[in-house]
Amino acid sequence: MLATPSGNLACPDDDRPRRLAAQLADMIPGAATIRVSLTDPTQTWLHLYAIVKDEAGRTMDLGRPTARVAARWILRVWPEVDWMRPHTFCLADATLTRSDLVAAERGR
Repeated sequence: MLATPSGNLACPDDDRPRRLAAQLADMIPGAATIRVSLTDPTQTWLHLYAIVKDEAGRTMDLGRPTARVAARWILRVWPEVDWMRPHTFCLADATLTRSDLVAAERGR
């Protein structure tokens, strides 16, 4: 897509997060949120990391390829985000929030 001289897309796609949420909900049945970052706690180097949770907040077990594909798709929709900090993508309302802000809202 062509960009204007300011660097903004000429025709921004505002529906992209909703389409992504629908695709991920189809790909991972029962998923409610996906937490994504580039800092896997088990690795010493940058490594794409995703945690998927259901409506009850329980972590869902996913295969490595599925988790990495979901994380890559989310990163591509928001390339400007600082992925060194974890972000949570809510599939219900297609919003991306920094994970530390989500925890602060809950009173942690």
